[in-house]
Amino acid sequence: MGRGRWRTAGSSLVRVLLVWAVSTLTMLALAGILPDFRLQSDDGDSITQIGLTAAWAAGAFGLLSALVWPVLVRALLLVPALVLGLLVFFLNGSLLLVALDLIPDGRSEVAPETAVVVAAVMSAVASATSTALAVRDDEAYRRRLYRLADRRRRRQGRAGPSRAAGTPPGLLMLQLDGVGYEELRRACGSGLMPTVAGLLEGDHRARSWRTDWSSQTGASQLGILHGSNFDVPAFRWFEKETGEVMVCNRPTSAAELQRRAVARTGDGGLLTLDGASRGNLFSGGADQLALVLSVSARRGRANRSRAGYFAYFSDPANAVRTAVSFVAEAVREVVQSLRARIRGERPRVSRGGLYPLIRAFATVVERDVVVAAVIGDMLAGRSAVYADLVAYDEVAHHSGPSGRDTDRVLQRLDRSLALIARVAEHAPRRYRIVLLSDHGQSPGETFLGRYGLTLGDLVRAGCGLPVPRRAGRTRSGAEARAAVLAALHRPVEEGEEAHPGPGSDPVVLASGNLGLISFPDIPGRASRAGVERAHPALLTTLANHPGVGFLLVDGVVLGRDGRAARLDVPGEAEELLAPFGPGAAEAVRRTDAFPHVADVMVNSAYDPQTGAVHAFEEQIGSHGGLGGEQGHPFLMWPSELSDPGEELAGAEAVHAVLRCWLREADGPQVPVAAALAPPVGGSAQEPAAPLAAAREAPAGPRTGHAREVTAVSPGCPGTKSWRCGAPADAEGPGGAPGPGLPDPVERHPVDPVERHPVDLAGGSPPDPAGGSPPVPGPGERPPRAVPQDSPPEAPVGGIFPSDGLPARDETR
Repeated sequence: MGRGRWRTAGSSLVRVLLVWAVSTLTMLALAGILPDFRLQSDDGDSITQIGLTAAWAAGAFGLLSALVWPVLVRALLLVPALVLGLLVFFLNGSLLLVALDLIPDGRSEVAPETAVVVAAVMSAVASATSTALAVRDDEAYRRRLYRLADRRRRRQGRAGPSRAAGTPPGLLMLQLDGVGYEELRRACGSGLMPTVAGLLEGDHRARSWRTDWSSQTGASQLGILHGSNFDVPAFRWFEKETGEVMVCNRPTSAAELQRRAVARTGDGGLLTLDGASRGNLFSGGADQLALVLSVSARRGRANRSRAGYFAYFSDPANAVRTAVSFVAEAVREVVQSLRARIRGERPRVSRGGLYPLIRAFATVVERDVVVAAVIGDMLAGRSAVYADLVAYDEVAHHSGPSGRDTDRVLQRLDRSLALIARVAEHAPRRYRIVLLSDHGQSPGETFLGRYGLTLGDLVRAGCGLPVPRRAGRTRSGAEARAAVLAALHRPVEEGEEAHPGPGSDPVVLASGNLGLISFPDIPGRASRAGVERAHPALLTTLANHPGVGFLLVDGVVLGRDGRAARLDVPGEAEELLAPFGPGAAEAVRRTDAFPHVADVMVNSAYDPQTGAVHAFEEQIGSHGGLGGEQGHPFLMWPSELSDPGEELAGAEAVHAVLRCWLREADGPQVPVAAALAPPVGGSAQEPAAPLAAAREAPAGPRTGHAREVTAVSPGCPGTKSWRCGAPADAEGPGGAPGPGLPDPVERHPVDPVERHPVDLAGGSPPDPAGGSPPVPGPGERPPRAVPQDSPPEAPVGGIFPSDGLPARDETR
């Protein structure tokens, strides 16, 4: 054993002894404070004997926690995750009772309820001590990461560091849910997010992109991960042919949307090969999943959406820390809500009921589990990882996009990003870190709070139907609510919207500041004339209401004072929708072509001076329609990757960019076994076509309404002559960064030499029409290999690489 290993072993032994000593002192202090906890016999013992008893009990408790806890968590994976978090205290108390029973001569005694308190305090103190020691000994922490990576490489039969062996870099895509482009600029400029600001001051660039009309996670993430969000008009919508209400955060709906996207594109998704999906609504085709909603409705082993919980809760110290943080966050929300009420802050929405627990789950439990899974993916060397951190979005809905509450969430998110970036330095391969968001947030008082009635009330009044005396409250569509209910093994409020039968009452649904009105008694999509015949006053009532910005009815945009614009007449819709910003008419025109667009689409009013909208749900920070920062998320990438072009319009364009960046690692990335095995009917020198085509766009053009921008293609969007890896013109990527970008972004232009330009797999350029991808010819370089992951053998800081369960079809 070399001197370095002796030094490492000595440092580890010292840390164990220090944690043991602190735990012993903690137990002695608790025995002196708590009346139902003693560490001496009935006849009394000397101070030395009491100290030895405490040391024995602390050591036994630590060993039991290290050895038994992972087994308990694995056995309890079928228990709802949120319930498991609450069981942490009970399980720890049980382990302490067992540890005290192991003390000879029965010198200790503790009441069961006191054991829970003692165990929680000891775990928290031990965790804090271990963390403090790890922070002070960075080299030991780094050596531990390297040692884990070395063991994995030896099992795979590879020698030396994989980076030195030429392993292409992986792509780590982290979605900061709901963080708009301007909000990111503000957070970086004010020091709230030093990690992100440091990336921008280094080699990263940032740019805003424009969402579709439905500016919400369901539409955006489906387009980003699966390349198509066609026929997703809103967060929830009514489908007449089935009488069902589709809701993006309902597991059954998410699974169906994913199935439709895969069928439309003919491609499994962005993460099909050696990918991992963490905390998302959709799988992206990945075989490594954690907290993925589209598979959470499954039962038994087919449901791996909660497998990531084991990666975090297998460490009792982490479990206790998360449980304590969960309680602290719930208390923090109650205090912040009470403070806002006392101060009379406006606008304000109700934050009672289960919301404090939902917020705590999104900002603590889900964040910790997702970050742990991402770290495990990096240590496993996966090619592509896409993870969603929903904390900011959940808080912004109820506290507003900017303020003290959301600032603290952004600070904690930045610390999570710092941890991920730190671990990435020690991963078995280099990672290119891409940050992005799916939408922004627009502030504003709710429609109900501003006008005293809901959109449903206004529709009923326009239809001549009785209006309830007390306006009903529209439930928030925050994604975190679905994650909580999925973690509880419950269907996501399947009865939230009734299944309407034939009749005259319209179906009114809300998606942020976008409303949808459907008439079940009118087959197919209702025409403007048909709506006016059935309900003569409805369209006029809606269009002239001060809280309504515009309507879409059968290809016609209706505004106030009788203004109307046909979408098929050039320039008319652009003029009427000009206050909603560039691209508004294009977004509305695209949605108008969806088979399941509502009979009447209602977008709330928008104030360009304040950026305010009026949500039809109880949210003072909202998204889902047009108007303000909700439609301007961000995309941030290292400058060595190709510039995405001057304008990105729609989530499908972002998918094309990410797919392009995945190909820029010197050829398609495939697992080692697939890259080294000779193809059937060929030789190792002539790779089979499926290897080159694994990550390409589907064959054949897509049907339906086409965009006016060149976003759906195997290459990056921008100009029609754009190749993946480099633009066709010699002047480099066109377009300056968006307005107001931080100065460091503009000081770091993209160096064309560092882009590693390739023609997809070393073959011919892609077919502009979206046809089949090229196949490497004889003698051309085959795709580079990517290390496969292996099962975890030991935790790193209580974090395990995720499980290695076999891949399953994620679209059933």
